[in-house]
Amino acid sequence: MDLINLVEKSFANENVANFPDFKAGDTITVSCKIKEGDKFRLQDFRGVVIQISGATPYTRTFTVRKVSGGIGVERIFPFHSPAIDSITVNKYGKVRRARIFYLRNLAGKKARIKERTFVQKEEA
Repeated sequence: MDLINLVEKSFANENVANFPDFKAGDTITVSCKIKEGDKFRLQDFRGVVIQISGATPYTRTFTVRKVSGGIGVERIFPFHSPAIDSITVNKYGKVRRARIFYLRNLAGKKARIKERTFVQKEEA
């Protein structure tokens, strides 16, 4: 086993297999581990995924945007970050693009994303 694979596996997050599938436009909640002094706590960051990037599974990242106090806040999370405890999908968004940077220029009701609905096929 070469050194690069050993380093990648040592920094890999074991929870990645348990993360749900999501894409740009979805509203998700990311539970992050925050260290304060010698204690750890979980802090939720809820927002819209505006992009997923990265060529290899170990370099993949996703950007989440939320509006807090009238100011847009964006955080970039690596998929394999050990600081990520869990990811939950709150709403599936209906968008036509993989990177929805146009959301940065919109405010109020214009910044809303329609919800994607799933149609179940009837069995005969």
